[in-house]
Amino acid sequence: MMKAAGFDQHGPPDVLRLVAAPAPEPAPHQIRVRVVTAGVQPFDTLIRAGAPGMSTALPAGIGNEFAGVVDCVGETVTHLRPGDEVIGWAHMAAHAEYVVTGTEAVVAKPSGLPWTEAGAIGASGQTALSVLRELEIAPGQTLLVAGAAGGAGSMLVQLARLREARVIGTASPGRHDHLRSLGAIPVDYGDGWMSRALAAAPHGIDAALDAVGGPTLQALTGLVADHSRIGTLVDHRQAASLGVRGIRAQRSTQQLQLLADLAGQGRLRVTVRARYPLEQIVEAHRDVESGHGHGKVVLDIGAPPPASACPGGVMVGP
Repeated sequence: MMKAAGFDQHGPPDVLRLVAAPAPEPAPHQIRVRVVTAGVQPFDTLIRAGAPGMSTALPAGIGNEFAGVVDCVGETVTHLRPGDEVIGWAHMAAHAEYVVTGTEAVVAKPSGLPWTEAGAIGASGQTALSVLRELEIAPGQTLLVAGAAGGAGSMLVQLARLREARVIGTASPGRHDHLRSLGAIPVDYGDGWMSRALAAAPHGIDAALDAVGGPTLQALTGLVADHSRIGTLVDHRQAASLGVRGIRAQRSTQQLQLLADLAGQGRLRVTVRARYPLEQIVEAHRDVESGHGHGKVVLDIGAPPPASACPGGVMVGP
C-alpha cells in the first residue's frame, strides 16, 4: 500500500485528500519509482480548482513532476534497474509514494544535484524551453517576462541568458535581488510598469511572456510589434482573441536531460522557496496560490525503501 494525494471534486485546496491505495504495478515496458521529492506547479492548482478549460475526470490524482529511485522495472526494460536515481514526469500521478511511468519519461539524476532541486526542475524547466522555442529567442534579442520570479519565470530568465538574450523581468520590489542574481533586469510590477519596461529596453522588446494573467497579456500587445512573439502560460482563452500564443510545455527526455545536465554542472539554479511533507499538500497548494515568495514549492515525500516486491517485474534488493 502507499499514500497518494488526490481529489474527487473541484474546488479550493481543502478538497485535496491523502488516500491509501495499492502501489501501482508497472507494465512490461514501464518502471516504478519510489518518489523522494515532487514539485507543486500552478498547473496543479488550476486543475484541482477546475479553472476554465482545466477540469479533469474525477476522482483524480495530482502532480506531474518528481525525482526518486527506481523501485522495480518491467520485464522488457533493459537500460534501467532498481536503485537508479531518476528525474521524471507522470501526468496527474506524481504526488504519491510510488509512481509508474514509461522509460521515455525519466532521465538520470546527476549525483551532485540535491533531491529537493531534482524534484522541481522538470516541469518549469521544460516549460521555459518550450517558451524559448516558440518565441524564437535568439542571441542579442530582448525578452520581457511578466511575472519573472516564479518557478517557470526563474528558469526562463536563466535559460534565455544562457542563450545570450537580454531579459527584463517584472516582479514586486522584494524579488528584484532574486532576478538580478539570475541575470535579469528587474522592473517593478505596478502602476506604470509598461513605461518602466520600455525604459529598460532602449532598442525595443523583441518578445514577451505573460506568467501573470489578467490584463497583463493585453498590455504586452502594446509593447511587442510582432504578436506571434508574445506568449502566455496562464490565459489561453484570451490568447486566442488577441492573436498571441498560448504556450503549453512540450516534454521530452532530451529536454529533461539538458536541464538535468545544466543543473548538475551548476549552470542552472533551481530556487526552492518552501518544502512541505506530502501530508501538508493542502498547505503547499495554498502557498503556490498565494503568489508570495519566489521559486518553487516542493513536497518531501519519502526516502527510498530498503526493499520492495515488484509483481511481474524485478525485485529490489537491499
